[in-house]
Amino acid sequence: MPVRFALGATFAALAWWFATGAILYLDGLPRRTYARSMIVATVVLAAALAGISASAGEQSVAAAVCAFACAIAVWGWVELSFLTGFLTGPRRAGCARGCSGWRHAWHATEAILHHELAIAGLGGVLWLITRGQPNTVALTAYSVLWVMRLSAKLNLFLGVRNLGESFLPEHLAYLGSFLRRRPMNPLFPVSVAGGALAALAIGRRAFVPGASAFDVTAAGLIASLLTLAVIEHAFMMLPVTLDALWGWGFRSRVAAAVRPRV
Repeated sequence: MPVRFALGATFAALAWWFATGAILYLDGLPRRTYARSMIVATVVLAAALAGISASAGEQSVAAAVCAFACAIAVWGWVELSFLTGFLTGPRRAGCARGCSGWRHAWHATEAILHHELAIAGLGGVLWLITRGQPNTVALTAYSVLWVMRLSAKLNLFLGVRNLGESFLPEHLAYLGSFLRRRPMNPLFPVSVAGGALAALAIGRRAFVPGASAFDVTAAGLIASLLTLAVIEHAFMMLPVTLDALWGWGFRSRVAAAVRPRV
């Protein structure tokens, strides 16, 4: 059983690493490629939704892995649509100097509103697909990504030590006006502690006597995803970044920087 748990956790980490790097690479390409990238990503999205539907009725190791991989693909579409600027929000400018309080918070919400609505909409689609089915790995994985990404956004808004500006493309630079650099904020300990406790609780399910191969694999996948999200949160308060993990993903931005302008 521990082997299946470890394999599930390893697959989740590799899927997270590869998907993030691929999105960074595509986002770093010339803007004229964005429409093509989104067309391909939308085809992948449709295939992923079909895969989730096909695996929802099965409780096997293969079905758990398939559902998880498809959920990562769905989330990849969400992230790519945001970073390429296709789905952000009605506000396409940062706040003026001196803007603060609830007005500033509303401006920040406007800047990402369409993105958040898309996330909610796809979450609803996944809920409909998996409702009443025994395999809810896809919905659970997507929910983890949704909650932890929302937590990250709130922490960036409230203030963290490391803003991770390198992940923000030039055409979304205005979003930097909604981020705040601070040594700590009240939400951060809650986010980290909550994520860590949830990862521990889910991971323990793999070691319950009588746990099936499906349950062990699913626990490994989801617990690993939560752990990675907690690590991402931790790096917000550290003086180092995660950039080195995706050196290949940033290569397209380096190439764009040295490409002659015509």
